[in-house]
Amino acid sequence: MGRRLVNWLQQGTAWVTAILLVWGLWLVFTAPPDFQQGVTVRIMYVHVPSAKMSLLVYILLIVASVIFLWKGSDWSDRLLEAAAPVGALFTAVTLVTGSIWGKPMWGAWWAWDARLTSMLVLLILYAGLIALRSAFDDVRRAARTTAVMVLVGAVDLPIIHYSVQWWRTLHQPASFNSQVGSSIAAPLLWPLIVMTAAFLTLGCYMVLLRFRLVTVQRRLEQIEEG
Repeated sequence: MGRRLVNWLQQGTAWVTAILLVWGLWLVFTAPPDFQQGVTVRIMYVHVPSAKMSLLVYILLIVASVIFLWKGSDWSDRLLEAAAPVGALFTAVTLVTGSIWGKPMWGAWWAWDARLTSMLVLLILYAGLIALRSAFDDVRRAARTTAVMVLVGAVDLPIIHYSVQWWRTLHQPASFNSQVGSSIAAPLLWPLIVMTAAFLTLGCYMVLLRFRLVTVQRRLEQIEEG
């Protein structure tokens, strides 16, 4: 992946993210309160996009892992190293905002609910990937081991997605699906759509920023090694 292309993508996503965040936050704070949750519903506009990004980043890791194990390309390994902390951050935000949201809704900061527990497992997976990579001095060996762990941990994604359907949980069902459409009223739905788009571009920007940092670090290590 060329340096100019990464730089151009990073600048473009930064501007798009800023515009979408300003627009999204304006919609969030001008949207009416929910008839059941009141103003507490505003947490949804951070919680839901963060949850989607935590899964999307892991899907990106899966793609990068398959490419690395198949082709052995250096850029896919750098993408693996760059994206894991971003996914961990979004997952942590998901758990924290979910806990804040759950207190007034469920009367508890935490419950060993299927959705919550599987999301906690995802955070542990991200932390494990970061720790596993740093445990090896050999870059290629670290990359192979990390890629394999990513693929093994992928089993958690369908559990997270379908947990509200497979088990009776405290967590509400999906607010949107292809069969019944959205269960959210339009005044509350539009802020969620815009904030989700903003988090998507924010995630892209963070991954690209980390990708450039990892690339520079790798080059410096090569120079030091002679």
